Amino acid sequence: MPSFADTGGDGMTQPPRRRYALVGAGARAGLFLRALATDHADVAELVALADTNPARAEVHNARLQRLGVPPAPVYDADAFTEMLKRERVDVALVTTVDRYHDEYVVAALEAGCDAITEKPMTVDAAGCRRILAAQQRTGRDVRVTFNYRYNPLHEAVKRIVRGGEIGEVGSVHFEWLLDVRHGADYFRRWHRDKANSGGLLVHKASHHFDLVNWWLDDEPEQVFAAGRLFFYGDQGARHGYARDYQRAHLSDKALDDPFALKLADEPGLKELYLDAEHHDGYHRDQNVFAPGVSIEDDMAVLVRYARGASMSYHLTAYAPWEGYRMMINGSRGRLELEVVESDHVAPAAAGAVKGEPGAESTAEQGFKRLLVRPYWSPPREVVVDGLSRGGHGGGDVRMLADLIRPDRPEDPLGRSATARDGARALLTGLAANESIRTGAAVPVKDVLNIEEIR
Repeated sequence: MPSFADTGGDGMTQPPRRRYALVGAGARAGLFLRALATDHADVAELVALADTNPARAEVHNARLQRLGVPPAPVYDADAFTEMLKRERVDVALVTTVDRYHDEYVVAALEAGCDAITEKPMTVDAAGCRRILAAQQRTGRDVRVTFNYRYNPLHEAVKRIVRGGEIGEVGSVHFEWLLDVRHGADYFRRWHRDKANSGGLLVHKASHHFDLVNWWLDDEPEQVFAAGRLFFYGDQGARHGYARDYQRAHLSDKALDDPFALKLADEPGLKELYLDAEHHDGYHRDQNVFAPGVSIEDDMAVLVRYARGASMSYHLTAYAPWEGYRMMINGSRGRLELEVVESDHVAPAAAGAVKGEPGAESTAEQGFKRLLVRPYWSPPREVVVDGLSRGGHGGGDVRMLADLIRPDRPEDPLGRSATARDGARALLTGLAANESIRTGAAVPVKDVLNIEEIR
């Protein structure tokens, strides 16, 4: 690795690398730690790890050592503020359970650090208010990891809409399908409790709501929603899928369950969770049909935006295939985006975790198509270069470079998401949750008026 004060090819001393610390050493943390250790080691260094579970932090240290990086000091999450000061941290990476994002982001800002947080920025209006107020008070920087902005397909949509080819936007229709491999995984782990995740309209759909805000350069004004737990949890019995066990590990009743996660057969997850659970009792492989699910798996949302456009949105977490369809209707034509990530779930991969080795099958097929349909002309297919089967269509790699590197190129599309962007995406989900609870349309400012936070 480069020394702390490396020299460039011209012999000039380069600025010191920025010092990063991470809190929340689950699976998602690996994305950021690998980037710090490899592609961006010339400008950044990991100086500390914090987690409530020491075993998980040590797993990441072992992985970093295999990349040739010295292990980072490990702190208990309760010592987060002490860690920031002792290790002279410049940037805190927050990849904890969603409900704690605001706690760590605010602590980092008040300690004089910048913060990068996983989406969603937090799970409720109070946490959102705390982050925005702390940023205003401290003047520090907060960025939210909306990696879908960096997908070349989504960048192309942004250019088309901004360029005026389909005219003024009247409406958006957006359907997102999570298949029974990916969707089920939210019901095995901490996400199944809405207090932890805010539900899928906050945890998952904040990605999608942010994209629409970004594409339209607009923000939500009023939201109406309907949602229910239709497939997972207690509903599994009436659909004929339920098995009588709490967690899959060592359960005979889980052996033939296609929804069961076999942690012992997934090396990466085994060392992070199964081998670490004696510290905190967290079970990563809960039965998706066991009681205790408080989130919805089928959600419909209608949004009106400040400048008049509307969106109809639907999220299904139990689909036979994975992907999304998004259409934008304008005064000069229509844009259509269809992405099939996998056209079915192969039986051998049914109980696996998306993104883990072995989770994909060559039998599963997909495609991507972006069309512009102008008035009085044949449709035009937009060919997009730079697409990848890597994380989020190649968006992860590009986002990490933008987040970490001081020499990042200009960003004419405004992809970098601020705390205000994080709040605007969160507000759609929070208002939708409130609408599901009350059965009424919800003005977003009744949930949180971010313009009043100073």
